[in-house]
Amino acid sequence: LDGNMKNSIKLFRVFGISVEMHISFLILPILFWLSMGVKGVVLILGVFVCVTLHELCHALQAKKFGIRVDTIILLPIGGVASMGSIPDKPYQEFRIAIAGPLFNIILAAILYYPAYRFLGPDIFFSMNLTTWLHVISYLYWLNILLAVFNLLPAFPMDGGRILRALLARVMTLQKATRIAVSFGYLFIFLFVAWGIMTGNIWLLIIAFFVYISATQEASHVEITETLKRLRVRDILPNGYLSVGPDTKLSKVLEMIFHSHQEDFPVLDSGTLVGIVTRANIISAIHQFGVEKTVNDIMIKDFPSAGPLDSLTKIHKLMEESGLRAIPIME
Repeated sequence: LDGNMKNSIKLFRVFGISVEMHISFLILPILFWLSMGVKGVVLILGVFVCVTLHELCHALQAKKFGIRVDTIILLPIGGVASMGSIPDKPYQEFRIAIAGPLFNIILAAILYYPAYRFLGPDIFFSMNLTTWLHVISYLYWLNILLAVFNLLPAFPMDGGRILRALLARVMTLQKATRIAVSFGYLFIFLFVAWGIMTGNIWLLIIAFFVYISATQEASHVEITETLKRLRVRDILPNGYLSVGPDTKLSKVLEMIFHSHQEDFPVLDSGTLVGIVTRANIISAIHQFGVEKTVNDIMIKDFPSAGPLDSLTKIHKLMEESGLRAIPIME
């Protein structure tokens, strides 16, 4: 599950990625403490250490392919690595998706013999929380369960993404996504049915989040594939307003109010030297007043594109730069 979430608490930063905890996650330690005591709290914290490392493996593999990863957010149902874009090639998505479960499997393989020898067969193969040694054993098997569960072909879980990557080798990404999402809906139905029959509320919660994520992902791919067929020149407006470096912010604010344009190219003797955005202007006016000039706040480092570039490229540039407008250079 990939996306940005609000209402999260920053825990730490590693490899340029902010690891955050959604406030809803705080429910879990409380529930586990009420039902299992201190052992339950330690268990759930151990599980989410595994989840964080799992998501970090996804994120680091994505960064190797040049995909921006800003945050990892811990949720009650797992982790979410926020990626700037969908991988361009099927093999990239395959490697990114499999990196997380592969970490859990390798970790379990490395720890199997030491854990078996240290805990002994009676504790190692038991699934209860009688003693602290049982907690360690329980955590070991939950790490394996995390890998197996994520490998289910229920899009957009890791297994669903692996399925899409394999299908995308022989068909379009749109068709591969539709098939993978259909598998996801099948598992959602199974989760709901099993949750109702067993009274397991967590399966119902997981089904809900998987449904929301799968639907959003399918919609995102449909939009992205549509954008690929369009070029910048197909939607480029005929005219635009520009400002100079010496233009007062009060004047730019007036231009925003009297036009539909909110972001402006900054031209100096006909040469593009910067971009000034509505957010820049409002922030600067709050801090310094209206007498500052465009030159004081303009963005000088910005991406650009050409009229024959696809709208997908523009969308990616806007996401990566955080800008809502990209200059088009002939």
